[in-house]
Amino acid sequence: MAAPIPASPLFLREPEIRRGIELLYFGYANLTRSIDAGLAKQGLGRAHHRALYFIARQPDLTVSELLAILGITKQSLGRVLGELADRDMVETRTGERDRRQRLLRLTPAGAALEAELFEALREKMSTAYSSAGQGAVGGFWAVLEGLMPESERNSVSGR
Repeated sequence: MAAPIPASPLFLREPEIRRGIELLYFGYANLTRSIDAGLAKQGLGRAHHRALYFIARQPDLTVSELLAILGITKQSLGRVLGELADRDMVETRTGERDRRQRLLRLTPAGAALEAELFEALREKMSTAYSSAGQGAVGGFWAVLEGLMPESERNSVSGR
């Protein structure tokens, strides 16, 4: 991989902002394409992957919490969770303290698919991280955190 082009000291000018937006867009598009074949093989899409990913990260996540994380409608999430449940990838149980809560957990089949998809993402991210170096990774994280509202930053793992 070629050495990264250093940021201009005038990094707040329009060309530098546009370059950052384009790098973010194309980088994310390439990252997610790495799992599209695995999802298509299962007849699933990226919304299914996002649900699997966050349920794997936090077993017993409530449907309300997942709705807030994904920022999608109840109807869309209901469709995604219904399909995952029909394929025996996600199970739902009632909350112990609040019987109205629906707690989500991956089944062994869901955990296996999520792990397979994560491995493809891990390979891409590890390659990019190794190429950029530790300092650049920290800077990348700082930029991404700066794009998030402060109130949502604690929802990222490792904080």
